[in-house]
Parts: sequence; structure tokens; C-alpha cells
Amino acid sequence: MKVLITGATGFVGSHVADAMIQRGYAVRYVARATSNHQWMKNKPAECVDGSLYDADSLKAAVTGVDMVIHVAGLTAARNEAEFLKGNRDATANLLDAIKRFDPGIKRYVHISSLAVSGPSVDEAHPITEDMPMRPITAYGRTKKAAEEVVHASMNEVPSTIIRPPAVYGQRDSAILTFFQTVNRGLMPLIGFDAKKVSLVHVRDLARGIADAAESHHAIGQTYNISSDEFYTWREVSKLAGEMLGKKRLLPIHLPHALVLGIAGISGFVGKMSAKPPVLDYEKGIDMIQRYWTCSTEKARTELGYRQEVSLEEGIRETVNWYQDMGWL
Repeated sequence: MKVLITGATGFVGSHVADAMIQRGYAVRYVARATSNHQWMKNKPAECVDGSLYDADSLKAAVTGVDMVIHVAGLTAARNEAEFLKGNRDATANLLDAIKRFDPGIKRYVHISSLAVSGPSVDEAHPITEDMPMRPITAYGRTKKAAEEVVHASMNEVPSTIIRPPAVYGQRDSAILTFFQTVNRGLMPLIGFDAKKVSLVHVRDLARGIADAAESHHAIGQTYNISSDEFYTWREVSKLAGEMLGKKRLLPIHLPHALVLGIAGISGFVGKMSAKPPVLDYEKGIDMIQRYWTCSTEKARTELGYRQEVSLEEGIRETVNWYQDMGWL
């Protein structure tokens, strides 16, 4: 069985590639030669030089594969138009190529985000897959638009949608700042209320994606692949502090208005830089929500999914990896 993985040079995509290689799949991925291939080096994987906006490279990428796992997408952009191009339009290009050049494909797996659903209303009502989608940011809206593209093609392409919450683990640079802050003896807390979040270790996510890709029952379905438990950032910070040898952390409460102000300035400055800002006003809106929680009941029932990496184990592995890499 041959699988094409988009975004395989990135954090989540490289772990999905690892999972599929371990299961005996022949892995192909599409990326520019100028991309950073550090996480794919020395792996038995075929690289197609190209992008999701180049028809010739897409033809070469999808022809002859049994399965496509679409991980690539934009998590940071200067405006909504950029997000639409990276999330909706890239998805449409890939699905068009599949329909043209590999119409007999067995499965297309689309990696979306909990952001399409929006935050949960309270701890007793985590997001389920059948709830109305209420994204609150451009990122969430464009990931929702990408899901709509997938649904429009489901009669032709057997598809499964995966919605992870925040992902952490080895190879992730996005959450590194949080660990660096804890390493300085600080516990960053947004606002003065206890926020609850779902998190997923990248190894659990990659396994859940692989399980969904292999399940016939998953065709036409959407799944939250996440932790079974919900966490507070205080819990996460304390565990990270323990792993980093910090006996005490100084809690720093950042008022919502301050978070939004800093995020707005960062976004404004970032629009003038070469790369889009990781932190902007809309990311600030995400950060001040009280609940970002989702239910894994459907994935447990239909896929046999369960969280295997505890928060303690996941934080320990992540910290150790950062230290081994010299990032902490």
C-alpha cells in the first residue's frame, strides 16, 4: 500500500509518516527541494519535488497511491486571504488532482482542527463532532471552508476528517516559547479564571490518524482525536516545571486586555516581516477562551482509539527532546 502525505516535512506530518512507515506503508510526500527536510532524512520515503499549487507535481504525487493523508495547512498568515489559499484552496487543488489522476483511491484523510468547532461552552459540554461549527477566527473559518470542500467531493473520494486540538511533542517549535518561559521559573496564566483545554501528544494523534485511515467504518466520518482528559495550564506548567527541575514557579496572570494588546501589536509588526506572525490579535482571541475541550467518545467507540500517552509522559518526552536538541 502506498500513501501520499502532505506536510510530511513538518511537525505533525513527519510523525504521521513515521506511523505509516512502521505499519509497512510505502510513503511518498510532496515538498520543494528548498524545504527543510530534517525530519524526513534517512527515512524510506519518496519525495516529489513540488507544491499543492503546481498541477504537474500534484499529478506526480497522487498517481498510483492507495491513500492520501493531507496534513499540510497554514496555521499563521497575514490575513484571511492567505489562510484561504493555504487551507481551502490547497485542499481543493489536491482533491481535484485525486479525481483526475487517481480516481480509484481507497481513502483520503483530511487533517482539520478543533478551531472549526470553536470553543466549548463549559466543562460539562465538550465539543462533539455533530455540533454546529462556530469558528471564531480566520484560521478556524478557513479550516471550516476546507472541510466543506472535502464534503463536496465525498461522493467521488472516500474521505475521513480528523479534528485535533492543540498538539504537542517532539519536533514542535510552536509551543517551545511556553517551555522556555517555564524554564525561567515562570508560570504564564491567561486571565484570572481556570481555563480547561484538550491536548493531544503527537504520537497519539499520528496513531489515531493511521487507525482512521485503515478503518472502513471511518469513510464519510469526522473524528476528534485528542486527550481523553481535560487540563488546566496550571497543571501543564507544574509538570513542565518538575521535568525542568524547577521546585517553584512564579504564577504570572496576564489580563485578557493585555494579552489582546500584545497580540495585536505582534500581529501588526508581523505583517511587515518576511514570515507571518505566530501571535496576532485573532490568536489572542483563541487564547482568552475559557474552554477548548472536545470529546473523544466517537473515536473510542468507532475506531477503538484511546489516549496512550499521559500528560506526564508526554511532557517528559517533550522536555527531554528539547534539551537533547539544545532548544532548552
